[in-house]
Amino acid sequence: MRLYNTLSRRLEEFVPAGDEVRMYVCGPNLYAPCHLGHAMSYIIFDVLRRYLEFRGYRVRHVQNFTDIEDNIILRARATGRTIQDLAEEHIDLFFRQMDALGIQRAHHYPRPTQEIDAIVDMVRVLLEKGYAYQAGGDVYFRVLSFPDYGKLSGRDVDSLMAGARVDPGEAKEHPADFVLWKGAKEGEPSWDSPFGPGRPGWHIECSAMSLKYLGQPLDIHGGGQDLIFPHHENEVAQSEAYSGRKPFARFWVHHGLLRLPDSPEKMTRHLGNLVPLDEALDRFGPDALRLFVLGSHYRSPLTYSEEALAAARAGARRLRLAATLEGGERGPEVDPSPYRERFLAAMDDDLATPQALAALFDLAAEINRARDEGRRTAHAQAVLRELAGVLGLTLREPTPYRADAVPFIEMLIEVRQELRSQRLYALADSIRARLLELGIVLEDTPQGTRWRPRED
Repeated sequence: MRLYNTLSRRLEEFVPAGDEVRMYVCGPNLYAPCHLGHAMSYIIFDVLRRYLEFRGYRVRHVQNFTDIEDNIILRARATGRTIQDLAEEHIDLFFRQMDALGIQRAHHYPRPTQEIDAIVDMVRVLLEKGYAYQAGGDVYFRVLSFPDYGKLSGRDVDSLMAGARVDPGEAKEHPADFVLWKGAKEGEPSWDSPFGPGRPGWHIECSAMSLKYLGQPLDIHGGGQDLIFPHHENEVAQSEAYSGRKPFARFWVHHGLLRLPDSPEKMTRHLGNLVPLDEALDRFGPDALRLFVLGSHYRSPLTYSEEALAAARAGARRLRLAATLEGGERGPEVDPSPYRERFLAAMDDDLATPQALAALFDLAAEINRARDEGRRTAHAQAVLRELAGVLGLTLREPTPYRADAVPFIEMLIEVRQELRSQRLYALADSIRARLLELGIVLEDTPQGTRWRPRED
């Protein structure tokens, strides 16, 4: 299997460093709901994980939640809520949406506010080694102290310096230096540290949490191409400076960005040029969204269009019918081997999902021809379902994801919890059973009751 490595700028054979693949993927900021651009990212890395596991690798997958950041603080202040309340709301929504998309859950979802000790320790070591300095109540990384700065993005350090700026209130030694620890400000959350009260900078969070949960080097660090600079470049510098120049990540995998038609900008929440994920799920269903994303190579840009999503929905139906309608009972069985070989060859070639999908659609067409001829198709249909599953396709009739039903589901969960507290277990169980009939599964966890769409 070959993957394109942003660090080396070439295709490389992928082999993990140890007995498992250690994969870290940058997660969402918890200040607003996810949009279709987020779904694109998580679909791509879900397929990468699924294919690695299909090939026999054991994968340990970590994805962060950013629950302390300028936008979160501003949104919490504007709505009169705490950052914890805002974070919990969007984490619950994130899991419901990802479950509806069929995204496998990561093994860990660390959050900076729960990992302050690890972050503080990393900043402390960088200060002790001379890679960081204190100024104006903040702690900054000294970019000129790291000779390899710019190696991931391929940017010349001198040009980076020329383009850097110093915002009001900053006391940097050099314009390109970036903040590791932000000194406490009135009305903002803060934590104690040896270098004064404050909160983590954005870049240090991912380094500290990935090192804690996966160690170094990572086998795969993933995210969008918009994160290569400065976020991932800064992660490389601070992580390798912290570890004594030990490589931080062996493979950097970056996907292209989703845009609206006639828009030069990526789909993003702060610009407002987005398609809400709830809306997309409700209109098209998870298989169509996956086909829309996987119909282009992951490193290519993707442009949203109603026509493309409608075509993806029709394509999902074609695959579903080919996989489920009964075949004949006479004549030779369809041989799916050539299609399987094409699928595997495409996926081994830098996750070439458009070619892998072409193999599936050709297999579906062959199954339909054989059915018309009365030939047997059971084995070929099983292979179609197996390979579609590698791409996370359910090949089931989509159940509408109703965003407007969420408040009612949550109200019923609260009623059920109250019934349980009063030992009225039969009534509580009847609510659970009725929701299950409607396609909603309740899961009781130590953190409370969560719900997800039923998968069968």
